[in-house]
Amino acid sequence: MKSDGQATKYLDLAAEMTIPDNGTLSRVLHSDEHVRLVVFAFDTGQELTDHAAGVPAIVQVVSGRLALTLEEETVEIDSRSWIHMPARLPHAVRALEPSIMVLSLLKGSR
Repeated sequence: MKSDGQATKYLDLAAEMTIPDNGTLSRVLHSDEHVRLVVFAFDTGQELTDHAAGVPAIVQVVSGRLALTLEEETVEIDSRSWIHMPARLPHAVRALEPSIMVLSLLKGSR
């Protein structure tokens, strides 16, 4: 991370995480009154089961490929994808290959 007093910069998000063998790892990279940025690293087949966030969220894949279930619909997402989820939308994530995902929780947007 680089910080100049006004901006927080991650110039290589993939370098911030190591994909665990047969597991899932998460790390908060930034949190302020507007956004909480969490990076997840998944090994193939690892998942976050059905849940919902109390605030709107944005999902972006840094590397790999994920199956994202939004209510009843499942879509495959990769580094070309951008997903916005409203607050309280049930969703689940499963890694189709070793993957790194960024989750931005938008605070103050209830």
